[in-house]
Amino acid sequence: MKPVKAAQHPERGSGVLAHLTSLPGRYGCGDLGPSAHRFVAQLSRARQTHWQVLPVCPVGAGNAPYSSPSSFAGSPLLVSPDLLARDGLLMPRRLRLSGPLPAGHVSYKAAMRMRDRLLREAYAAFGQADRTEQKHFAHFQSAQGSWLDDHTLFMALRRAYRGKPWTAWPAGLRLREERAMKRACDEHSDEIRYHAFVQYQFNRQWQQLRAAADSKGVHLIGDIPFYVEHDSVDVWSNRAVFELNRSGRKTLVAGVAPDHFAEGGQLWGNPLYNWNVLQSTSYDFWVKRLQRSLDLFGLVRLDHFIAFHRAWVVPAGAKSAKRGRYRAGPGADFFLMLERKLGGLPFIAEDLGIMVPEIEALRDRFQLPGMRVLQFSFGGDPLNGSRPFTCPQNAVVYTGTHDNNTCVGWFREREGAASTRSRAQIAAEKQTLLRYLGTCGKEIHWDLIRLALMSPANLAIVPLQDVMGLGAAGRMNRPGTKTGNWEWRFQEGELTDAALDRLGELTTTYGRASERPA
Repeated sequence: MKPVKAAQHPERGSGVLAHLTSLPGRYGCGDLGPSAHRFVAQLSRARQTHWQVLPVCPVGAGNAPYSSPSSFAGSPLLVSPDLLARDGLLMPRRLRLSGPLPAGHVSYKAAMRMRDRLLREAYAAFGQADRTEQKHFAHFQSAQGSWLDDHTLFMALRRAYRGKPWTAWPAGLRLREERAMKRACDEHSDEIRYHAFVQYQFNRQWQQLRAAADSKGVHLIGDIPFYVEHDSVDVWSNRAVFELNRSGRKTLVAGVAPDHFAEGGQLWGNPLYNWNVLQSTSYDFWVKRLQRSLDLFGLVRLDHFIAFHRAWVVPAGAKSAKRGRYRAGPGADFFLMLERKLGGLPFIAEDLGIMVPEIEALRDRFQLPGMRVLQFSFGGDPLNGSRPFTCPQNAVVYTGTHDNNTCVGWFREREGAASTRSRAQIAAEKQTLLRYLGTCGKEIHWDLIRLALMSPANLAIVPLQDVMGLGAAGRMNRPGTKTGNWEWRFQEGELTDAALDRLGELTTTYGRASERPA
């Protein structure tokens, strides 16, 4: 079968995985402001070519960026109060009175309260902005109207109905009847405009950061979740493309089969796509989602890629993912349509989980780089294709991901962790790793960073926590758990010049270094 033309994938390079909320700052979490611009400069110092982030949409249940009420929108948490003050929309004195919040972790509730208060003050000031700025805002609303109009109304109604899910709204709004929708737009016009203002500011600040990164040779990599949340504008405004009953409730839900992350599987609970309906629309909903991501990023990671071949589906109301079964996804037809609509496929396939040959064939037919994670590479037969020396060039190698422990935490603590493998198996895997490395493991994070950078893969990505040599306390997410995730952040001064220079030296040694701008 003839391969499909793919978009140009990155030449040999490397980057760091760090979400924006993990950056330092006064306002409870990192954002698009000065700390993000400083981080770009730090990546440039370390000779990196890429910065990978998690989804930048509003967070949902458990503060997860993968469970958003709006997959097209930018998170208000990422809008920088400092940049709003620079633009004359907030008084510097007001910012001094608003912070700082605790710096050791992301304080989501406090950060959301503070951002909402400051953003509403900035919105009030924006009413006095000059005509040129008002014209830019109107142009943004018009250009992004295909998703922005629904998003702003949804957020206004969420506030009006005190956070109730859309399935509990009055029937006219639940069913999006024309008269009810027009009346709601009239009644909540100012709140709708406020949410459009928030997205306008997110977009302005994002484009400024992207321009700064481009100027230093640092390219941004995004991440798009496979599923969307049931209580989201995505489902409310596109009911036909999801498997729902007449009342809008789920009949089957998404999950993951039992695997090395979770012995009982993972019960995500998202609604399932009606791929027949999507196919009849030329996958319009997905094309628009991906186009929106490509407006922000040059390269995007397709989360849960395996579900494009087959997905684990579970009856709604089930207490465990063990009751699930596999069901076919859209397969090659989806990517053929994407290639025609987008003109290329600038994507990374997150092909982790229970793999079958058909998934590999789908990935390879469209020349999508898959992921190799070094923490998964040293079990079993050395000829099973998982060792670093078997990594293909068209791949992205990671020391670990946001779902893994840090390298230090994984190496030092995993024998005491719950696992489907015996202690003897884990100990044997650790010894295999040390033999492969030829070290004692004293600096296991640098050992694995070196291994990633020297691999044949075009792109190597290292979580920031591994560059900093952090233990399990630096972990970002524990799959299958609902609390305590997505909160890690570092403080000013903790990312040292010594660590950046060491990363830069290794990056140069293995032919991945960026050319520093003059």
